[in-house]
Amino acid sequence: MITVHHLNNSRSQRVLWLLEELGQPYEIRSYERDPVTMLAPASLKAVHPLGKSPVVVTEDGLTLAESGAILETLTERYGNGRLAPAAGSPDAVRYRYWLHYAEGSAMPPLLLKLMFDRIEKAKMPFFAKPIAKGIAQKAKDAFIGPQLKTHLDFMEGELGKGEWFAGDAFTAADIQMSFAVEAARARGGLDASRPRLMAYLERIHARPAYLKAVERGGPYSLLK
Repeated sequence: MITVHHLNNSRSQRVLWLLEELGQPYEIRSYERDPVTMLAPASLKAVHPLGKSPVVVTEDGLTLAESGAILETLTERYGNGRLAPAAGSPDAVRYRYWLHYAEGSAMPPLLLKLMFDRIEKAKMPFFAKPIAKGIAQKAKDAFIGPQLKTHLDFMEGELGKGEWFAGDAFTAADIQMSFAVEAARARGGLDASRPRLMAYLERIHARPAYLKAVERGGPYSLLK
């Protein structure tokens, strides 16, 4: 059976969702973030040297890391033509693009936003606080904010070409993109001004497999 090494409130939620969509049996080994640092526990390094989640071990002993690679591999192995467009089709090109765009382009500015928000709130000597807040705010105003707007506008426009990111059919690319869109809703400025992205979130949150994955994986604070 497939084993998912699942960290709370992390990208591994997407792996659970994919497996639910595929109807593929799996077991979960759960890990909790450090409540102060929010980092994964050191015990994950026993599974993969980077000590990050998600990590999946297949029934034949293959260890997989990186959520995009995991989703692509599991879909190829167990999809039987589901959740991916036919090879060589125009939608297949879009599908592969969004599988890579999610982490390669969409997540970096969202991660920077999270880091600089934390810098503003971090404990430090009183004389350093105004300097740190000023630097953080300037970085967000000059670079991070405009980057987030550019990406959100791009995603909103692309969803105008079809109901889902890779076309009119739901695919694993939508599962991969979900974390970025949910992160944008939680902390990146995504709101009702971009109705296609908001409708996309409503559609994925209503999918039975999504709900089952959240039930099995535990509370998912990015939904707040």
